[in-house]
Amino acid sequence: MAEPPMVERAGWDWLETPPPAGPIPAAAAGTDPAPSFARCFAGGDGARVLAVLRAMTLDRALGPDAPEAALRHLEGQRQLVATILALIARGRAG
Repeated sequence: MAEPPMVERAGWDWLETPPPAGPIPAAAAGTDPAPSFARCFAGGDGARVLAVLRAMTLDRALGPDAPEAALRHLEGQRQLVATILALIARGRAG
């Protein structure tokens, strides 16, 4: 059987994924986690946990002699905390 011909795309176009045709699946299906994150971190305990997470990641600076692995590890932690904060903000906004 002959395979269908491949369509050549110019440059880096082949890396681009097409945008979804419909609404965002998580929001459309009612499975958006943002409201759950907002509820989870709504009280005093949630605020305390967020303060600790910020202090451990976003407010932390490594010295100039920090190894690359430590820098990458901290950046991964920062990304996770930033994602949590964004989900909380989106959940609170409704």
